Amino acid sequence: LQEELVKVGVITSLVRILTDYAESEPLVHVDLLALCNLADLDTAKEALSKTKVAEQLVKQLRRAESHERLEIVFEILQALAENDALKVQLVEAGVQEVLSEILLRLQGSSQAEDTCIVKAASDLIVSLLLGETEKMTTASFSRNSKIVYLLPIQAGRERGTARFRCSMPLKQKLYGNCERMVQVGVIHQLLDLLEKHVESADVSVQHAALSALRNLAIPVANKVQILEERVAERIQALLRSESPPVQFKLLGTLRMLADGQADAAEILGQDPTLLNRLVQWCDANNSAGIRGEAHRLLASILQHNRSQEVIKAMQEARGVKHLVSMTTSEHVTLQKEALNALTIASTINLETLEESFKESRLVQSLHRLLQDVNTSPEVTYNSMGLLCSLLKSGKL
Repeated sequence: LQEELVKVGVITSLVRILTDYAESEPLVHVDLLALCNLADLDTAKEALSKTKVAEQLVKQLRRAESHERLEIVFEILQALAENDALKVQLVEAGVQEVLSEILLRLQGSSQAEDTCIVKAASDLIVSLLLGETEKMTTASFSRNSKIVYLLPIQAGRERGTARFRCSMPLKQKLYGNCERMVQVGVIHQLLDLLEKHVESADVSVQHAALSALRNLAIPVANKVQILEERVAERIQALLRSESPPVQFKLLGTLRMLADGQADAAEILGQDPTLLNRLVQWCDANNSAGIRGEAHRLLASILQHNRSQEVIKAMQEARGVKHLVSMTTSEHVTLQKEALNALTIASTINLETLEESFKESRLVQSLHRLLQDVNTSPEVTYNSMGLLCSLLKSGKL
């Protein structure tokens, strides 16, 4: 019946009622209930995207005085935010500014009804930030950006829940959005959250904040600023976490910071606490994901650093054998990363690594790779490059 109603044009009529009879509370109320019932349908969203419903809903949100009315409008908006075209219209209509005003007004309230509204508003802001088009993200970030970024974090800090995550598509042309977020201070807000909840049994805050930090660390400009603000050192406070999801996200965040950044690789690679924890995770039997990420971070540190001290620290932490085992991984990407890392490390300081290479039977592993007909051309090429480095050692 709902699909039939949409087909015969009920959407146009419902939006016209909001436009022409906005002052008639009883009529607006039933009209919003009808929209709420239909908004989950894809066909209804498509029909609504051809109207000016966003503009009307923002007006209703601004004038809503009761919790009941706010909840109805939020439910409609959350459904519409699943459609990219409607997201753009909502942002262009200024919905994020109204949401920010609501959050400011209710901030600190202990009433259950207010808490529900704060959660709904924060969730909607997050949904709006998940746009899949350049137009969407440009619109989102151009309007009152600082308050839109920081208010959901503030709400999370006060209620012990994380409602914020930087998850917009990270195409090169959209990196400016992440750079603006770092410029307005989001990084330290997220780190404050992490440090506050590092011992918490509820890991949702840590997981969400680390997801945001990882994405924010992708643009090169952000890596530099993050390093200058000593973020890498603050993140490492989470090393003592025993939560597998947090461990996995932590490893990914640190690897993203080290990617292409010699300074970051040297900071991380000379921290014995971090290296020892990584080696411990490389032996983890309960999680293949954590084991894989720990190996990848070790490889990234060696691959991007240019310091003999990092090589010595890696040797002392007994991390080299894990990189050698990584060369025979079933995943080509991991093989390539390990081979590249070992090649660079042996170029920088082969003498320090000779004994570890012998103990871990690196040369024999490379022979097996070269003899295996299933070895990919890239891995074969990288294996021969590493062998060329090893030939400089009489022992090897």
